[in-house]
Amino acid sequence: MKSKAMTNNALDDRPVMIAPRGATARRMLAGMLLPVITVLIVVVGLRVPVPARLPARQAVAFALVLAGALSGAVLARPAQRIALWPVAFGALAASVGLTAARLGDEASGGQHTAARSVATLAAPLVIAIFVHLLLALPDGRLGGQARRFGAGLAYAAAAATGVALVIAGRPFPAVVAAVGWPLAVACALPAVRLRYLAAAGRDRERMQWMSVGAAAAADTALVVVVLNVLVKWPAAVAASAAGCAIFLALGMMAGELRGLGPYGGRVLVQVLSIAGFTVVVAVIYLVIVFGIGTAPSDSGDREILGLSMLAAAVAAIGYLPARDRLVAAATRFVYGAKEAPDEALRTFGSRLTRAIPMDELLLQLAESLRKTMGLTRAEVYTGLGDVLERAVSVPDAGPRSIVVTARERPVVTRAGVSGSAWASVWLPALLEGRAHEQLRVAPVSHGGELLGLIVVERPAAADSFSEDDDRVLTELARQVGLAFHNAQLDAALQTTLDELRGQAEALRESRARIVATGDAERRRVERNLHDGAQQNLVALAVNLRLARDIVTDDPGAAAEMLDQIADQVKLTIQELRELAHGIYPPLLADSGLGEALRAAASRSPLRVDVADEGTGRYSAETEAAIYFCCLEALQNAAKHAPAASVVLRLWEESGGLLFSVSDDGPGFDAESARRGHGFVNMADRLGAIGGTVRWHSEPGRGAQISGSIPLG
Repeated sequence: MKSKAMTNNALDDRPVMIAPRGATARRMLAGMLLPVITVLIVVVGLRVPVPARLPARQAVAFALVLAGALSGAVLARPAQRIALWPVAFGALAASVGLTAARLGDEASGGQHTAARSVATLAAPLVIAIFVHLLLALPDGRLGGQARRFGAGLAYAAAAATGVALVIAGRPFPAVVAAVGWPLAVACALPAVRLRYLAAAGRDRERMQWMSVGAAAAADTALVVVVLNVLVKWPAAVAASAAGCAIFLALGMMAGELRGLGPYGGRVLVQVLSIAGFTVVVAVIYLVIVFGIGTAPSDSGDREILGLSMLAAAVAAIGYLPARDRLVAAATRFVYGAKEAPDEALRTFGSRLTRAIPMDELLLQLAESLRKTMGLTRAEVYTGLGDVLERAVSVPDAGPRSIVVTARERPVVTRAGVSGSAWASVWLPALLEGRAHEQLRVAPVSHGGELLGLIVVERPAAADSFSEDDDRVLTELARQVGLAFHNAQLDAALQTTLDELRGQAEALRESRARIVATGDAERRRVERNLHDGAQQNLVALAVNLRLARDIVTDDPGAAAEMLDQIADQVKLTIQELRELAHGIYPPLLADSGLGEALRAAASRSPLRVDVADEGTGRYSAETEAAIYFCCLEALQNAAKHAPAASVVLRLWEESGGLLFSVSDDGPGFDAESARRGHGFVNMADRLGAIGGTVRWHSEPGRGAQISGSIPLG
């Protein structure tokens, strides 16, 4: 089974990959068998008695191998996709190399042996396997040709280095390892970065945690090296620095814990920040000690330097939590308030992103301005016409309005933050009751349109308004203008939505009425056919059979019966014509609106004058809608104004076809008529094709029904 099936973990809603049977066997080999073999080889290496005391570097190396084996066991989970095989084989190769080195020391006291050769070959191989691991992240597949070439190049370089050292009879130098590891990582980092950018979901979380481990390992190793250089501690610097690689194994294992996975990105940000800060501090200490000062020469100097470094680290760690409290205390000391003057600007911008009503938002703005600027009053005026209303005042001073005429509005709109002198010329109403106070007026505008004012007031004896105060007011006025503009857009959008909802509801009701009317009309046609034409046709069939039976016996009676049949045929034809005329008049289809309406007017009991002002032919829907609306209007006139004369007018104007039916009868109440069946029918007919109908009447002054349909 080659395809991978998907399932849902009961503890996580993300999809989990179920490995096929062959993959499960391979995972058991890499995640269980190889780690067990690695541990057994490590045990053998640790039991080698020479030398009597295990060197620090070897002890750290064995510990890292055990951590790698544990990582391989943790990574061998069905849901993981990280590079399992490089981890398992890397730990195995390292265990073989370390054990071979121990056996070589025991066998020949450090002379060249087969075991030493194995150790020499294993050391560069471990580095190559690590390069393979980096290039294969996150799913263990090299993928492109460039990655396969890079991994092959690493293995070739490792083999060549190992063989050359074996032939020369020399062990793998520790310096080469110290330089080779960072160089290999640096060469693989661009490929790792590309894979990280393309990864998503659990793959990205795993890579983030592995990066956390790598950054922590590198940062800790840097601290160890710098401490050794400056204060000669720790003494076993190589072993201590190598031991920092344990963070890499811990990071890989942490990435497999689903509870920790989502936090990988945030932890990585913090770790990288700390690492960057560590590099800066380390460089500063190295430059000061070796570039400016003198390197410590005895234990006392090194102790003092170490304590200073510890103090710097503690200060750096404690500064961030204390920074907010220190800034708050300094602000209270300088400004006499809990917030700096520009805090109102920052908080208003953040509140704009929340669902806060505009009145509440302006009230919070005024309160913040009064508190941060030491004001006696803060006001906000709003309005679009010549009158601006005081919407907010802190402390509350009640409603008030000021008039901004057409002459003053352009000047006020373009003005910046201005004082009392400017207000006395252009907005003197603002100075009523505060002629001796310090005043600042910030026009609120957007797109060249005045939307309001921000007015702030201080006592005459208080500090003068500064440039920073004016800057804050200017930016606040800009943001408030944008907020007002957005509120107008929201209101206009809401109005449009309400109109669309109303139109949609009216359209729904209109369609329902049209469907009901169509059903009723079909039933009427069916009834008329059944009661009229169908009965006549049945009678014709019966009479024809009777005429056939008596034609030979009584030709005279048969001839008389045929004359009756002819009359019945004419009557049936007349009934069918009348029925068809009610559905769609043939004259309308043949000759157009003008002729059809003249024919309809001639059948009306009223005196009807038809004025067709140069209309032509239109679509069948348009002609039928206007024709039946005019018939409805004529029927209403005949019903409610039996002695009136009617004028029916038909014309084109401004890209539309218009009609009107006017009478000089007693008139009626147009509002109540709009709820009648006739008006609803006309509105539905015309509305279905984008037209409108209007009724105008007053009691005693006649009535007029008019409508229009857009053309084109």
